[in-house]
Amino acid sequence: MRIPRIYHPEPLTALHRCELNDDAVNHVARVLRMSVGQQLELFDGSNHIYPATIDEISKKTVKVRLDSAIEDDRESNLNIHLGQVISRGDRMEFTIQKSVELGVNVITPLWSERCGVKLDADRMEKKIQQWQKIAIAACEQCGRNRVPNIRPLMKLTDWCAETSEMLKLNLHPRAECSIRQLSKIPEAGVRLLIGSEGGLSASEIAMTEQQQFQSVLLGKRVLRTETAALAAITALQVCFGDLS
Repeated sequence: MRIPRIYHPEPLTALHRCELNDDAVNHVARVLRMSVGQQLELFDGSNHIYPATIDEISKKTVKVRLDSAIEDDRESNLNIHLGQVISRGDRMEFTIQKSVELGVNVITPLWSERCGVKLDADRMEKKIQQWQKIAIAACEQCGRNRVPNIRPLMKLTDWCAETSEMLKLNLHPRAECSIRQLSKIPEAGVRLLIGSEGGLSASEIAMTEQQQFQSVLLGKRVLRTETAALAAITALQVCFGDLS
């Protein structure tokens, strides 16, 4: 049986014992129905893993003993910041989950002119929290020991205007250059923009060009927004990262 991986939101380096948070307790005690003496693997985002043994367990509390601390780097050499215009239904959750598995480091949800999602501030804050939990769960599943940050919602124009030393890329079906034809990626990495289900407007495309975004294409077919994000990240990781 695979040893369950559990994220702990506080630093574990100086600890010998710790109590798991409510989400972890629910998963360990109620979903997995684990018992005293069974093994866990904790990680705290520091690129370390902490093999642990359950000391105490109830429906409301799980306390573990940390057996050791092991540095375990599973990160790609390619830093990717995904700017994703919000998509409807569970498509955004799917994009976040799979992007994390593929090695994205930061995800910023974006509003654009053709964004079909309408949420007030309170509901959007809850969405951000939910998406961060999805990113954590993806790390638990895929073995990453650093948790990508889900940033607060931004307007597309504001995100594009942020100062960055990254290579700025925007997927466009009529671009002249493919990802494979990119000659060099700066050490800072890639800032990848993925538009909405309706695509970017003409004025938004012009704005990205003014902000030094380079248009690239993936092929002859027009991809859905969630497909485009994952295909582009995969292509970048194959050409410049750690996928082979």
